[in-house]
Parts: sequence; C-alpha cells; structure tokens
Amino acid sequence: MNSLSKEKRQQLILAVLLTILAVTGLWLGLIRSQQQNLVNVAKKTEAARNKLQLVKQSIETADQTEQQLGEARKQLNKHEELMASGDLYSWAITTLRTFKLGYKVEIPQFSQIDGPKDVNLLPAFPYKQVTLTVGGTTAFHEFGRFLADFENQFPHMRLMNLSLEPASSQTAGESDRLSFKMEIAALVKPSAS
Repeated sequence: MNSLSKEKRQQLILAVLLTILAVTGLWLGLIRSQQQNLVNVAKKTEAARNKLQLVKQSIETADQTEQQLGEARKQLNKHEELMASGDLYSWAITTLRTFKLGYKVEIPQFSQIDGPKDVNLLPAFPYKQVTLTVGGTTAFHEFGRFLADFENQFPHMRLMNLSLEPASSQTAGESDRLSFKMEIAALVKPSAS
C-alpha cells in the first residue's frame, strides 16, 4: 500500500468503504428481511403443524368423545328425572315428606312456592328454579344428618337461608331440640317451566 500514490490510496480506501457499504446495505435491505420472513414462515408452519396434530388427535378420539357425550347425556337425563315437574308445589311437598320419613324431623310449615324463575346463582343457566320456605322442629344431631343426606341425595336442590333457634316447647329430656326455618331452591325440569 506504500507503493501506491496518495490519490490511488484514497481511491482504494473509498472503493473498499463503498463495497462495505454496498454489502451492508444488501445485507440489511434484502438478506435480513428475507431471513425474518423465513423465521415467520417457520413459525406459521409450526403453528399449522400443531393445529393439524390437534385435528388428527380430535379425529382419533372422536368415538371416545362421542361415548363420553352419550354418558353425560344419560347422567343429565337421570338428574332431570329427579327435578321438579308438573304441579311444582305438590312435587315439593311430596318429595320432602317422602324424604323425611327416615328421620325424626317434623316439617309442618310450608310456604307458597315462588317461581319458576331464572336461577339467581349462575348467569345464563338453562334451568329455572322454584323456592319454598319450610319450618319445623327436630333434634340437633338429627337435623345435621337430615341436611347432609338431603343435599347428597338431591344435587339439584339447595338449602338456603337457614335459621336455627332452640325449640320453644322442650321437655326435660329434649334439651337439644331446635326450631328451624329454611328455603329450599329446586331446579325445574325444562319441560315443566
């Protein structure tokens, strides 16, 4: 480089700088954008492969899903058979009186039935509900057993707003007698509403 004249040296440096700029421009302008496009295409391809895999898996398990759906429909129909239907007040009274036969619980007070109306616990729920207030007396432990068994046997009914007080007329051996008042909310079978 020492043997070149000053003017030739400057031209050579300028040519090298212009070449570097041109290569850098090509890299930034064309190659880098193409590499980014290739990365994006690879991501889209991977996403499409994953989606295809999910679709294949869904197709393979369609029979199993159909079977599970059939079993769920059977369970739903079984639960709907226990739901309130027909004369709702009569259904509620009959259901309670039949259930309480196995317990020492007296339920002489029944309010008028309220409903059917939209369920207030869950929004956009496909069933209606009726509410009935009942009152009675029983022994403390018997009442606990009654409540637990009632909600286990009737998953479509809920006991709400329970109030307990010592029974007003207790004999010497009945110190654990309670007076109770509670609301019973029951789902109504769709065809009955």
